[in-house]
Amino acid sequence: MRTATDRRWCEDVTLVFRNSGDAAVRSGTVRFGTHVIGALGVDWGTVESEVELPAPVEGGARKERTWTVCVEAWRVPLGMHIETRDVDVRWK
Repeated sequence: MRTATDRRWCEDVTLVFRNSGDAAVRSGTVRFGTHVIGALGVDWGTVESEVELPAPVEGGARKERTWTVCVEAWRVPLGMHIETRDVDVRWK
């Protein structure tokens, strides 16, 4: 889930992690692909960022976490905004 913030170059992104296995997930990364969107809806580019997975996630458990994802303000001129559309999770 994405929620706009008061800065056009940031948004809050909430993810829910479900571990359907029996063993705990001890570590990993979450990679965000944040798109810079122009006033007419044109996708001008994607900026990637990475954070640590909120570990551990016990077997059979669910964990929710919200991150404020930002790109550099100069990448998002007036009239433009961002949308974090891509999320890739790698756990160990």
